Amino acid sequence: MSNAILVLNAGSSSIKFSVFPGDVRPNREALLCDGECEGIGDRLHFMAKDRAGKSLVDEFPHGTTHEDALAVLLRWLEHHFQDYRLVAAGHRVVHGGSRYAAPVRIDESVIEEIRWLIPLAPLHQPHHLAAIAAVSKLHPALPQIACFDTAFHHTQPEVATAFALPRRLTAEGVRRYGFHGLSYEYIAGVLPDVLGPQAANGRVVVAHLGSGASMCALHERKSVATTMGFTALDGLPMSRRCGNLDPGVVLYLMQEKGMTATQISDLLYHDSGLLGVSGISDDMRILLASDRPSAIEAITLFAYRIKRELGSLAAALGGIDALVFTAGIGEHSSEIRRLVCDGAAWLGVDLDQNANAAGCPRITSTRSRTSAWVIPTDEDLMIARHTWTALNPQAASG
Repeated sequence: MSNAILVLNAGSSSIKFSVFPGDVRPNREALLCDGECEGIGDRLHFMAKDRAGKSLVDEFPHGTTHEDALAVLLRWLEHHFQDYRLVAAGHRVVHGGSRYAAPVRIDESVIEEIRWLIPLAPLHQPHHLAAIAAVSKLHPALPQIACFDTAFHHTQPEVATAFALPRRLTAEGVRRYGFHGLSYEYIAGVLPDVLGPQAANGRVVVAHLGSGASMCALHERKSVATTMGFTALDGLPMSRRCGNLDPGVVLYLMQEKGMTATQISDLLYHDSGLLGVSGISDDMRILLASDRPSAIEAITLFAYRIKRELGSLAAALGGIDALVFTAGIGEHSSEIRRLVCDGAAWLGVDLDQNANAAGCPRITSTRSRTSAWVIPTDEDLMIARHTWTALNPQAASG
């Protein structure tokens, strides 16, 4: 039998998954399948497709929990891929804190660390833990690897991670961490193939624009600065998260509005961002199709904040050589890319309107001093590769 690696990205109501052959270092062309178990907490909906996009299964099994969903998935994999045996599961884990600068095999101490970090990633950590616990129960001998979204940013200098708070709080771990690291790590890995070896090691800003959104400054393909901080609430406005906010607003909501910490958390994590500003939707596609003033205001604010942060990251780099758009909005919305690039003309970005409309890899003209690119990200492949490396450290180092 051949080996296979299962990649899991667990959320509150869904588990996204993919399966890669595990005998050699995984690549996208060898993907066996990917899909999603959605409807957790309500009615499960299990879907999977092969690498060509052909549906393999689309059903509504019984169950409501993460464990139910993973039981369905594991049974289906065992039946559908009888020539493969699972050798490991790799998990996306949003917050690794100060301790983890690389993927690790999950044991009780790792679980405790992930649990301790729940307050810093309340939308994510509990669901990662639920998936880890479910796999442990359903497949107790299967090695599980945690791949942290914060790990890539451990290369940042201390000045980029520090808040101007008393040192005792910094010592306790109150600092900037940064997120979307698996996405940035993947982009950093393919930059030489897209930009060329020399340009790839220059001053590059990557804009990961999706329902969660952030930006990262890279130099020599390492993280120098990023827009998210202590939690994934900071930086750009997102689908439902507010992004950068004067902490005085939180004090005002507590002292003048009498809101509790839970109410403020719900407001900032669930009711703000594109949804809060537009009052219509948290989906950029719906907002771009609307002519309502509030939708236009949400789009304008989103693009404006990207331009502001681009200037900040360019300053951290001492200039900029290339701008990369990735993730759902970054890869598919030519209008958002246009708004950002038009506002970055002062940085030497000269947008090629036709190339941008076509979603070409390079969307700037040949005379542009700063190039701009569209590069699809692949966090699942990054997790699969980390998991394979954890299982084959000698082969990876060789």
